[in-house]
Amino acid sequence: MAERGNAPRKDRRRQRILDLIAAHAIDTQEELAARLEAAGFPVTQATVSRDIHDLRLVKVPAGDGRYRYAPSVSPDPDARLLRLFRDCVVSHDASENIVVLNTLPATAAGVAEAVDKLGLPEVIGTLAGERTVFVVIKPKRAVPAFLARIAHLLAPRANGPLGASPP
Repeated sequence: MAERGNAPRKDRRRQRILDLIAAHAIDTQEELAARLEAAGFPVTQATVSRDIHDLRLVKVPAGDGRYRYAPSVSPDPDARLLRLFRDCVVSHDASENIVVLNTLPATAAGVAEAVDKLGLPEVIGTLAGERTVFVVIKPKRAVPAFLARIAHLLAPRANGPLGASPP
């Protein structure tokens, strides 16, 4: 029952988030939480993180090398994630069963989500930092095929769906 009572407040808070990111170049969860607090919506970091995820907010260039939160413009999440992956991965390498994807600043979480979205059985997990994603592969012998898939996804003419295998 309590959740039903909180639903209108959650909807108002999420609408306020959309209003805030439209009006301000907000680039961190901390700044978003502070602006929500100032607007009368006390929140925890976990709540802000969940709202960002549920609203499908992405980070886009804001100029001067900075990024800001914005609503996803693509109605197709796979297309959005593929574009994010291609636009943000700057290099990749592997050691043993760990693949490291280096990304543009503040985009690693989106890239990790794109890798998770592939649903590949050899990927047992991803871990994202600010500009690095660790992808754990099992078994180790699957790493070369995974790297080939990454190279294919990063190829300028790769037009297939997110999970498409290299030709």
